[in-house]
Amino acid sequence: MEVVICPSESAVGEVAAAKIAQVAQAVPGAPVLGVATGSSPLGVYRALAELVAAGRLQLGEAHVFALDEYVGLPPGHPESYDEVIRRTVTEPLGLNPARVHVPNGFADDLSTAGAAYEDAISAAGGVDVQLLGVGANGHVGFNEPTSSLGSRTRVKTLARKTREDNARFFDSLDQVPMHCVTQGLGTIMDARHVVLVAQGAGKAEAIAAIVEGPVTALWPGSVLQFHPRATIVIDEPAASRLKLADYYRETDAAKPDWQRFA
Repeated sequence: MEVVICPSESAVGEVAAAKIAQVAQAVPGAPVLGVATGSSPLGVYRALAELVAAGRLQLGEAHVFALDEYVGLPPGHPESYDEVIRRTVTEPLGLNPARVHVPNGFADDLSTAGAAYEDAISAAGGVDVQLLGVGANGHVGFNEPTSSLGSRTRVKTLARKTREDNARFFDSLDQVPMHCVTQGLGTIMDARHVVLVAQGAGKAEAIAAIVEGPVTALWPGSVLQFHPRATIVIDEPAASRLKLADYYRETDAAKPDWQRFA
């Protein structure tokens, strides 16, 4: 696991975007990107959009797979992740909408939605680089604490803490859906590269548990310790509870040129 501690929140977005661009540009043919919602990845998308606008990155033919979608919102709802991805990812990055996929939280038969999404990812050749945020309780995607570390895309019940955190996007907590369709931890681990971003002291406990704690379903993101190419990009407040923060800074500063991406 590679840990990069950045001096500011904006630097987190720039460094993570540089890593994603490096992976995407090394893929022969069209890359397959995994994208996340929430506030943490927004700086990454802004930085990627700047690379696209400058002609330094072409993503028009990329396949893109979102991590999750709410269940129970009507199609077109502004807080459905289908709409959020359109606004924050598809349009700013100049993606082909036909190649952007979101789990079907609107399906009449939700029992088949997970398997259908797994099939779509497989048909595209698998995800080359997956962008992740992390919840204060350590969830990635909507894999709440005690999720199976080998889980696949399926319907999940959201924890109250997650719903409370997401209530800022709705008029009240009661409007936040109780269920979602989310990629599983096993699905996420199949990505060839993973980039997780976190900003702020509110994520410090989760980052410490994910990076330095035991691998446990109580902190779902800790499964990334088993990933061969996981990059954790965080700001100083999010790094504040890491015991080996100085070591991570030293190793990042001492990287040989061929390991650098930003």
